[in-house]
Formats: sequence, structure tokens, C-alpha cells
Amino acid sequence: MRTQNLGYPRIGSQRELKKSLEQYWSGKISLQQMLLNGKDIRLQNWELQKSTGIDLIPCNDFSFYDHVLDLSLMVGAIPERFHSLMVDKQLNDYDLLFAMARGYQKDGYDITALEMTKWFDTNYHYLVPEFTANQKFSLYNTKVVQEYLEAKQSGINAKPVLLGPLSYLLLGKEKEPGFHRIDLIKNLLPVYLEVLEKLDAANAFYIQFDEPCLSLDLTYKEQSVFLKTYQEIKTKFPHLHIILTSYFDCFGHNLETVLSLPVQTIHLDLVRCPAQLDDFLTSPGFVNSKTNLSLGIVDGRNIWKNDFLTSLSLVNAAVEKLGHDRVWIAPSCSLIHCPCDLDLEVNAETLNPAIKKWMAFAKQKIEEVVTLKQLMCEVSDIQINTKFSENIAAQQDRLSSEIIHNTHVKERVLSITPDDLIRQDDFVKRKRKQRDVLKLPVFPTTTIGSFPQTAEIRAWRAKFRKGDLTEQQYDELVAKEIRDAINWQEEIGLDVLVHGEFERNDMVEYFGEQLNGFAFTQHGWVQSYGSRCVKPPVIFGDVSRPASMTVKWTSFAQSLTRKPVKGMLTGPVTILQWSFVRNDQPRSETCRQIALAIRDEVLDLEKAGISIIQIDEPAIREGLPLHKENWNEYLHWAVGSFRLAASGVKNETQIHTHMCYSEFNDIMESIADLDADVITIECSRSQMELLDVFADFSYPNDIGPGVYDIHSPRTPSKAEMIKLMQHAQSLLPADQLWVNPDCGLKTRHWVETRIALKEMVAAAKELRVTVTAD
Repeated sequence: MRTQNLGYPRIGSQRELKKSLEQYWSGKISLQQMLLNGKDIRLQNWELQKSTGIDLIPCNDFSFYDHVLDLSLMVGAIPERFHSLMVDKQLNDYDLLFAMARGYQKDGYDITALEMTKWFDTNYHYLVPEFTANQKFSLYNTKVVQEYLEAKQSGINAKPVLLGPLSYLLLGKEKEPGFHRIDLIKNLLPVYLEVLEKLDAANAFYIQFDEPCLSLDLTYKEQSVFLKTYQEIKTKFPHLHIILTSYFDCFGHNLETVLSLPVQTIHLDLVRCPAQLDDFLTSPGFVNSKTNLSLGIVDGRNIWKNDFLTSLSLVNAAVEKLGHDRVWIAPSCSLIHCPCDLDLEVNAETLNPAIKKWMAFAKQKIEEVVTLKQLMCEVSDIQINTKFSENIAAQQDRLSSEIIHNTHVKERVLSITPDDLIRQDDFVKRKRKQRDVLKLPVFPTTTIGSFPQTAEIRAWRAKFRKGDLTEQQYDELVAKEIRDAINWQEEIGLDVLVHGEFERNDMVEYFGEQLNGFAFTQHGWVQSYGSRCVKPPVIFGDVSRPASMTVKWTSFAQSLTRKPVKGMLTGPVTILQWSFVRNDQPRSETCRQIALAIRDEVLDLEKAGISIIQIDEPAIREGLPLHKENWNEYLHWAVGSFRLAASGVKNETQIHTHMCYSEFNDIMESIADLDADVITIECSRSQMELLDVFADFSYPNDIGPGVYDIHSPRTPSKAEMIKLMQHAQSLLPADQLWVNPDCGLKTRHWVETRIALKEMVAAAKELRVTVTAD
């Protein structure tokens, strides 16, 4: 019986990657130092897994930004707009990678970044490959080979990991009409074969191909291409041991295709889909083959301790049919979605020890994988038996814990009625009343909520938490930042203002800290994209709101101006999606509990005189199940939760929502069913491409298509934003459009923010002149 890991967190236990990247980008360290820092992280990860006892340790799971972007560079899928940087500037591979991820705006160049979107139903973002009809691929770099050799020289039995060729194509986007990207496999596969040849020459044996798109609803053509592609790989390299991994859901209608693939090991995500084990164990063809089965039984997406009894029952069922030699044990997916090490959580005031003992981070999860193997192999060891007993005790303790359940919260959820999900009047009537109250111009300007969180602001927050600043001192500092932000927004002419969220650490964590049922960590960081890390809260019990959460600072900001200031809230679905969620009740139940807490906050903001309230829901699309047959159930409770949070206000109160990096084509009816008065969306990287869907649907409410890509350090010009809005105006009426950035500005710097927002306001003013003239 073997153990394997599919991937390990690349950020480092102390966020070393984040710090190294940002120091390099700001010119504080050299390229050589950044590369050395990356090598240190890889070596630490490999040594930890080796010392724990993992048999097959992944390499090439490390990336300085994103593994999909790495693959685009490997196969030479570099959009034409970056070619001048390769030829004229002769950028090294890493600076080219960063230019593709972040854009490039210096030395006379102004090049936009690749689009970025969510990795399936996670909060990880990947850079979307761009394909043309005659796309050519060639081996541009050999990072995967270099990192395999690096691991080998370090004494690691490494297993190179590659995103499979079909998933790579399917996760990309056609940038011109007339072809389907799957047809590019004939051009792409030779590059993969060339890479395999180099790995083979370096004496690699196990090769992991990640094909998560096998968990989607593939067409017959796509299934056929999968079969043909892996048959060709098998023909060229019959002696290599190909490990096919998919995760996040069942294979579904792709099962027969998967069973037919000529690979040596197939990995199953038995956390998301435990029932699929029977699909393999009841298939005579599979049982009688020599193919191994990798059981993903340790949750790679959540932080709860593995239930050994449940996992052992699955492993036993597989061993009974296949024997020990054909059964492997693994996490369900890459551990990139988990924090690094629970052992770092030593502050009992931050994380309740009673809750901590129910949890496991990446380091602990690979220990669980190894322990499960030892238990299956009947290793006689006092330490192993102790771990088993402790695991059983932790599961029983969690089931009976009194801190999890709140009778009042459960009763309140049961008392929800259909009327609680409906606004007083329809949008047309609401818009008329809101126009009379707000008196906004055509093309009203606003931002999405947050302003730059400077090092100084973060330092204040840290000092306040440590007790080095009193509450009064901290409040005075935050009040000054809000006052300055309001004054500056009025000065440049924004129409709807925000208070800037200087008091907030994270758009989910901030609310979780004020809600019952949430727990927090000090070092529970996970990568969102590039150097951006988030520290998700842990929902361990029933959720309720003991007191108002945002009224204090929003009311203060509103007192400083006659212009409307938006109340800024995170929606229930996003709080759910971007937290580590309890797994002892349906997610829908937890979401409704959060929705009631947000509803209470919305009503308190309205009572305080706040006329515009934004409830951000960037994770609505992200939470959509991978198989369409499960969509209706999810959308019913997700949309219902938003409406529950938003629908208690008067007609005159304008409800906004914000969504970023979402493809809405197939769920537009549900987006409209949210019934937000204004929706703001990401549109700048796609050049307003997403807006076509809203136009085709005849979206009835107001919409703010983002004109400023805040995930890139480049600043757009007035002309660029006017051009984007003119395209928007060609699709939707002017009186339906708002002008705003793509997302919050928390991660940007003030210098670029001031320039970009001034240009944005100037663009809106020029657009108004055109509309008036018409």
C-alpha cells in the first residue's frame, strides 16, 4: 500500500512566498534572492513530507504565481501582446510570467494582464490561457524537469505534477471565433510528449496528470479526445507510471471514459463523492485489471480532522476487492487549499483549544494519510494506537459539544417565510423612488468599497490587538483615515462614497470576528492568487449576530458628507464559501443562519440613515456545483439566502451587490433573481466581454461594469475607460449603467489609486456630456 500527496501549500508556513514576491516587485531583493527563497520553500515542503512518511512526494506543485500560468509559459502559449517584452526587453521567464499575471506598464509599454478566474468551486484564482484558431505551441521552458532534478538531488522520491493537456485547454478561452479550443490538442500534445521524454531521460517514473475537468459535464467529443490523448501517451511511454487525478466531484457521465483510460493509477476524491468508490469496485473490468486506485479520503479543502473510522471502512472495502498492493491513500486534492501547520496555533485566546483538537492543517493531513496506511497495515506501535484513540475521542467530543448548537438560531431559521425573501415593490417602482431620494447623475460613479490598506494602517491594527494602542487611540486613527478618504472622494467628484474599510482586516474575517459560531487562527493562511493570501475563519457552530457590526463607522462617514455613503457588507454565500465550514450539517442551513445575521445588520444600517447598502456576493458563481444536475438545488438556497439578507428594507433603500471573476452565461436568470438594485461586476480584463451576456438576457436592473482592473498595478487612462463604457453603452441603456472599478482597492497603493479614480471620474463626466448632447 502506498501513500501519495497531490500537492502542498506553496506559500510557506510564514507566508515566505508572499513576502519574497512583494519584495522583488518593489525592488528590495534581487531575482536571485527570490529564486533562492522559492527553493527554500520547496526543500522544506519535500523534507517535511519525506520525514512524515509520504511515499510519493509531488514536485512542480510549487509556483511563483499560478500553476496554470506556469503551464502556459511551458508550452509557449504567450499572447502576442507580450512578444515585444520577449524580443525587445528580453525579459527573463519570471518577469514575463509576472507581466502576464499583473500587466506591464513602464518603459513606454502598457500591456494588459491575462484574465483571472476561479479554480472550479474554490477561492483560488488562476490565469486564463488565451488561444487563437491557429495556436502554435512549443516548449518554452522546462521548469517541471528542473524541479524534478532539484528534488532528486535532494534525495526526494519526487513525482512530477502536470495539469493535464485536456484540462489545460478546457480551462482556457478562445480569443477569436470559429474554433473550439479542444481541437488544439493536436498542436499541444507534442509539447507534452517532449516534456515526458525529458522527464523519462531524467529517470522520472511516476508522473501525475491532474485532469479535474473530468469532474465536469463533458461532451462526447471531449470524452473521445481524452481517450485518444491518453492512448497516445501510453503508446509513446508504456513504461511510465501515469497517475490520473481528478477532484472536487464525481466523474459522473465521464465514468466509462475514465475506466477506459490506459493509466496505471486513478485517483478519486472520496470526500466530495464517496459513492464513486462503488462505481469502481463494482466494475468487473476495473477489478480484474492491474490499475491502482488512489483513495482521496483526507479532506484537502477543509480543516476538520479526518474521521479514521469512516476512512478505514472505505479503504477496507477497496482492499477487499483489489488487495493491498493496488490501493493507495491520499488527500482528496492538492493541499494548496489548506493552511500549512496547525502546530503554529499556540495562542489559546485566538483559537479555543476545544475547537483546535477537531482540526488538521496540511502538515497534519499528510500525517493522517500515513497513519491510515499504518493502521491498514496493522503496524503495531503504541504511538499509532494512541493517534487512533485520540482521533475517535475527538470525533465523539465534537458530536456532543455544547458550543456548537444554538436552539434560538435553529428556530429562527425554521420560521423563515417566503415573504421574507421579497422586496416591497418591483425594481421599476423602487428605482423611481430611489432616483427621487438619491438624485444621482447619469453614469454615477462609485468604488467597490475598500481603499488601500497601507503598512501604517495594518501596523495600527496589530498594535491595537496586542494592547499597544487603546481603543480610543485606535478609533482616532481610523476616524482620521475615514475623514481624509471622504474629503478626497468629494474633492475628485465621486457620486457615491465609501468609508474605505480601514478598520477591516478581511471582507470575511472581519464579519466572522463579530458573529457567534466562528473561530479564528493566527497562521491559517491560504493562497488566493499570486502574493495574495487570505486567512479564512472557521465556522464551527450555529451562527448569530450579537450586536451591530458596521453601523459605527458607516454612520460616522455619512455624518461627514451630504453625498450618500454606502454601507458595506459581505453576503451570506460569500461568507460561507470563503470560510472553512462545519461539515456536520448541510451548507444551505449554515448559509441561511448567516443570511439572518446579515439581514439584521442591513436593517440596522437603514435605521441609521444609510440609503445605499452593498452586499457583496463574489462567490455566488464560485459555489455552483460542478455537475449541472445539482445546480437548481444550490441556486435555490444561495439566491434565497441573498434575498433573505437584502429584502427587509424599504423601497427607497438601494441595495447593491458585487461579483468579480464570474462567468454568468448559464445562470443569468438566477443573477436576475437576486433582485439587487445595482450589480457591479468585473469587466475590464475581458474588455467588457461579460457584459454581452447581460445584454442578451435583457438584464432589468442597474449594472456597473468594472472599468479599472484593480488586480494589476497598471493604471488605466481616461480614454481607455471611456472606450470600455462606450462599448457598454452600445449594449445597455445609459441610465442603467454605473462607472466603477472591478473590485475593492485594498491591495493597491494610494499613488496608482488616486490617478486611476481621477481618470475614472473624468471619464464619467465626459460620457455625461455625450448623453446630454444626444
